[in-house]
Amino acid sequence: MRGYKVMNYKQLRMLVTVLAILALGSILLAACARPGTPEANTGASTSSSGSSGGATVHLGLNNFLQSSVSLSKGSKLTLIDDVQVEHIIMNGSWVNGNAQPAKEPGAPTVNVTFLGGDTQDIGPFNTAGTFHLYCTIHSGMNLTVIVK
Repeated sequence: MRGYKVMNYKQLRMLVTVLAILALGSILLAACARPGTPEANTGASTSSSGSSGGATVHLGLNNFLQSSVSLSKGSKLTLIDDVQVEHIIMNGSWVNGNAQPAKEPGAPTVNVTFLGGDTQDIGPFNTAGTFHLYCTIHSGMNLTVIVK
């Protein structure tokens, strides 16, 4: 076997130890991950029910991980910033690349700042209707909240 070196017992033992540590680290990382954290931005228009009958929406680098969410009247919306990116969420929306601040009648006033890795509750949404939220920093970052 020319050009190949055979591992000695010490090297093999070290390799097995490193692989075991990596496997254990992977298991611990998976076990400690927050449940419900999205794996990828699918752009789907779905909602996750919160514990108070509300819903949860996650924020990505420059978008909401879902474009709309449905709530029951009287519920709160929980926004979770999973990334280390600042977001300022307010009433209104981006239209053709232009910020359009606006508060629909019956909507709670929204003006919250995320610095990354934090969570904020919005509401309660006490009036049925369709309401719009946007990030003032990231063009096109819109969320439609449908209250039934």
